[in-house]
Order: sequence, then structure tokens, then C-alpha cells
Amino acid sequence: MLSLMSEPTESRRERAARRAGEFPPAPEPLPRPVLDSHTHLDITVSEAGVPGGGPADDPVAVAVALATRVGVDRLVQVGVDVTSSRWGADTADRYPAVLATVALHPNEAPRLHNLDEALREIESLAARDRVRGIGETGMDFFRTGDEGRAAQEASFRAHIAIAKRYDKALVIHDRDAHADVLRILDDEGAPDTVVLHCFSGDAEFASECVRRGYLLSFAGTVTFGSAAALREAAALTPVDQLLVETDAPYLTPTPHRGRPNASYLIPLTVRALAATTGSDLDELCAAISATGDRAFGPW
Repeated sequence: MLSLMSEPTESRRERAARRAGEFPPAPEPLPRPVLDSHTHLDITVSEAGVPGGGPADDPVAVAVALATRVGVDRLVQVGVDVTSSRWGADTADRYPAVLATVALHPNEAPRLHNLDEALREIESLAARDRVRGIGETGMDFFRTGDEGRAAQEASFRAHIAIAKRYDKALVIHDRDAHADVLRILDDEGAPDTVVLHCFSGDAEFASECVRRGYLLSFAGTVTFGSAAALREAAALTPVDQLLVETDAPYLTPTPHRGRPNASYLIPLTVRALAATTGSDLDELCAAISATGDRAFGPW
């Protein structure tokens, strides 16, 4: 998630109002199923409502059904604090199509009065079977100033240790902090599986991440007209190190930028990645699916 748990330039209520418009129409289905490697179902329902419009007794079931119809048959629900992480773990237990990751968002860590207690809660959740990742954790120099970076780094290091203890994927939020993210991973030793969520670096940073064996997860930002550098990074990433995500309800792909995002819009980003990488769409879907299973599965 790009900016949750920060000192916002607009209030959460204002954000919710802005995202309360209609969800976009469903795109053409993909030829093979893929996953949404990073979504926030709880925030989507809270801020944008239920995809498809109208109230629903079971919004998660609605979101899963809409995604499945277009070839997105698996979702990774990502935690950003103790409450959302607990909700995600419980949701993954109830829905076969959903797995969870748990963590304290980097912008959340400096705000906590008792970081150690919150980390103990995250570790207790990490032991659950359908929690398959630790994240989103990392460093964010865009929303957190110098005064919060020590807490942010301490939290990141603790999450790395939890991922290694429980043999879970590490899902990294990195905003304007590429060099420090790599430095800390080198200091601590990276887990076997590292996912750069909503990859935001250039070709040079992508090459370094690829060299280290990390997975690069691309969001709707790769479809934006201003994202030429991001497309260059995607183009040099081997298909077996590519993932795709929504970060819903944020980062809705073109041509629906600014409207609420949801997992059923993943085909727009996958098709953009196929064009960018010169990949056959069917083969790219198969590769993304296999990488998702390798990182988080089996479902």
C-alpha cells in the first residue's frame, strides 16, 4: 500500500469519499488464471464499498467471485497493522481463494507506543498455516521523516527475522528508500523469498533485485503514461521473477485511474505487462501463476 498509516495530505474520510465512485466495468478475462499478489480487501470495502455495487452480506465472497470470472482465482490479503493482520489471517481461514500476509506498515511503526508488543502480535499470527508472508514491511522515506526512521528500520529488521523464523515470504514496501532496503536486507540476510511490492524502481534497481533473486510485483502504475522508467524495469525482469498486484483499492490501472481498484481489474495490468515485456499473454499468465504458487502457495 502506497501511503497508508502516514500523515495524510487529505483525511481518511476525504480519501474514502474520493474513492466511493463506481467501480470500473470488468475487463476481458485472461486466457489462464493468475493471482492478485497484494490486495487490501478490508480497506477496499471500508473506503470504496463492494465491487459490483450495493450492499453485500459477504463482500469478500463478492470480490472473489468477480475476480474469478475474469481469471483471477487467488488473492493475497495484506496486513498493515495488528488489526488488519488479524482480520486477514481469519479471512484466509474462511475463504479457500485467499491467503494472508501480516505486518506493521513502515509508516505505522513510528506511531506505535509499544512497537515490541505489536511485533509479538504479528509473530503470533505468522505461525498460522494460511499466513504465507510477512508484509507489508520495509522503508518509506516519502511519508516518514528523519525522526521516524529509526523505528521504521527496527521494525523492518524484526519483520525480516520473523519471515526467516517461520519460512514465509517477505513482502516489502519500498518508497524512495531503495538503497536502504538493500542495505538492511544485506545486514540481516534475506529470506528465501523476497517480494518487492508495487515495484517503483528504475532499470538499475530492478537489475540489482533480479540479480539477488527477488520477485518484482507490478501494480497498475505500470500502465500510467508517465511510467516509462517502470516499464523499462519490467521489460528486463525475467518472467519467472514477475508478479502482478492491485494494491486495491489504490493504483487503479489505466484507463480507470482514479476510480476504485479491485482484484477483478488485474487483467488490465497483465495485458500491459505482456505488451511491455513482449511476452505471449498465455505464457505470461502461466509464469505469473507459477511464481505466485512458488512464493505463497499452495492455496
